[in-house]
Amino acid sequence: QVQLVESGGGLVQAGGALRLSCAASGRTISVYAMGWFRQAPGKEREFVAAITWSDSNADYANSMVGRVTISRDNAKKTVYLQMNSLKPEDTAVYYCAAASSVRSIHGNYYRDGGRYDYWGQGTQVTVSS
Repeated sequence: QVQLVESGGGLVQAGGALRLSCAASGRTISVYAMGWFRQAPGKEREFVAAITWSDSNADYANSMVGRVTISRDNAKKTVYLQMNSLKPEDTAVYYCAAASSVRSIHGNYYRDGGRYDYWGQGTQVTVSS
């Protein structure tokens, strides 16, 4: 089992920035890729970004390119999501997820939440206008 704990959410004004963290524990050796997703009230869960533990290859949702950066610290077993130029429409609960399957990060595989084996509880991000 792998446990994921997100942190770093909060209230920020439009144009501001936040850095979310996701700390992994447990059987992390089984994890190949980590992803961030978000879900706004009344909307479906949406892919934000994903990264592989081994080589830091990353993938981003088209709508997020240029505004977010995903990174990881293997020693701390933590994945980060730096979000800049935040907009009110970025308001959502942001979830961290871990996948054991090994696939290319550059396909669409890790954009599908169903590919992930473990999920965190989420952290709320609220962007005020």
